[in-house]
Amino acid sequence: MNSKKGLALVDLDADGVDRAFRADVLEGLSEPQKAIPARWLYDDAGSQLFEDITQVEEYYPTRAETEILRDRCADFASAIGRGRAVVEFGSGSSVKTPLLLKCIEPAAYVPLDISGDFLRSAAADLSAKFPGLPVHPVEADFMRRVELPSEVADMPKLGFFPGSTIGNMVPRTAVDLLRTMRETLGEGSMLLIGMDLIKDRAVLEAAYDDAKGVTAEFNLNLARRINRELDGTIPVEKLRHEARWNDDFARIEMHLVALEDIAFEVAGRSFTMEAGETIHTENSHKFGKRSGNALLLAGGWTPVERWLDNRGLFSLILAEATIPRSAP
Repeated sequence: MNSKKGLALVDLDADGVDRAFRADVLEGLSEPQKAIPARWLYDDAGSQLFEDITQVEEYYPTRAETEILRDRCADFASAIGRGRAVVEFGSGSSVKTPLLLKCIEPAAYVPLDISGDFLRSAAADLSAKFPGLPVHPVEADFMRRVELPSEVADMPKLGFFPGSTIGNMVPRTAVDLLRTMRETLGEGSMLLIGMDLIKDRAVLEAAYDDAKGVTAEFNLNLARRINRELDGTIPVEKLRHEARWNDDFARIEMHLVALEDIAFEVAGRSFTMEAGETIHTENSHKFGKRSGNALLLAGGWTPVERWLDNRGLFSLILAEATIPRSAP
């Protein structure tokens, strides 16, 4: 799970329906393994439910990453240095950002997000906390190369991608994103990225299926959104949230499981699910040191530092833009 609200600018049809949402849902429900991209979990209700998830006892990533940012301030200052423009990809509410900014004395802050109103509000709040810091919000799809403001063009840059959002992507997409980040930030840049770690299966599954049922509501909210926005008739009460560890792919998967045979419509098209059949709604890949490094290297980044929380649950990795070479 992550707090990003999506990776594409909104394109509404004449009826006010998000064309990309409808296309993804209809395509995903037509596949042998039904699946809907995780970004559609984050409507307003889903985003609030995710914030609630970060507060439940079982969900460790937010607390662990915050601990690292708080306790390793001197390390960040030493490894990153002063005077960089911090470019945060999918900045959202920028809750963790002040912890980093206090450590490294940046020259500017550039939050990137696709939700313009939300972005500008968060940028204004951060400007108030750091009155001497130039803040340049950019409304953009960070999955594509972003043209950064001219004010930071000549500054050395630090990309900031917290929350292990990279883990929500299959490796191919993750590598594409890392390469795009390198293109956006340019030569000589650095990247500080969060990666969740492989750990005991029970800890992982509990983090995505908390006892209070907040994560279940977050997952089921996707079906409610489909019903509301796409004239769906999904019987939500006949679906169950399930979080399962897939060891072959080192990831937690979230599914909506049909409790019995069901039939429903979405946007005028008919679908069925047999009892036990699922809609795959999210992946959350977990990393070891080697797999995390390999992913970064494939994306054009060379890892230079790695920090863990005190319980060894989560990692923040600092990487440098790899210098192109003609041979090994």
